[in-house]
Amino acid sequence: MNSPLIQLLVLAGIAVFLILRLKSVLGTREGFEKPPAPSQPEKSDRKGFEVIEGGPDRDITDHVDADSDQAGELAAMKRVEPAFSVSDFLQGARGAYEMIVMGFERGDLDAIQPYLSEDVFETFVSVVSAREDQGLQIEAEFIGVRETTIQDVQFDKDTNRAELTMRFVGELTSVVRDRDGQVIEGSPTQVKRQKDVWTFAREMGADDPNWILVATES
Repeated sequence: MNSPLIQLLVLAGIAVFLILRLKSVLGTREGFEKPPAPSQPEKSDRKGFEVIEGGPDRDITDHVDADSDQAGELAAMKRVEPAFSVSDFLQGARGAYEMIVMGFERGDLDAIQPYLSEDVFETFVSVVSAREDQGLQIEAEFIGVRETTIQDVQFDKDTNRAELTMRFVGELTSVVRDRDGQVIEGSPTQVKRQKDVWTFAREMGADDPNWILVATES
């Protein structure tokens, strides 16, 4: 085999290798294809923000149905107080639920009084006083909150008073002991599930950011 033929075979081999290499990178095209559309310039950050701003408020629709009355009331609250966050409220409500439940169970009402309306506080005081008169002691341990959902929203546009009714499902252990220390109810190891419906109220736009517990149901 002469030298020119060898060179030709080598060049042909290199050409086949390059073709296979291109196919592996670019893929195989079949038939007629339109030329690729010219790339669009990226939208500015401000334009993207405007698109999001014009869409649904996920801070609301993540927690209530977009077409519900609750969504409309929450939107009205945000118009009065744009910094209000439903997600932050729910997180705070979970913490308040644990704090208030444990304060009530342990009879430590002074610590939770600032977060209770006068009517709720007086009700708690009467229950705790009745327990003490009977010589009952409660040992409780909070396990956690399994469920936190918005059940109702009311907003008075004339006074800016907002009321959010929440449904909580919490888990805790609770033991009731008599004067002699004997267990008459509950178990220190058995976790019980507790369901509560609480209503928190606040004036939107006010300097005081705290929500107050104004009503309770079991």
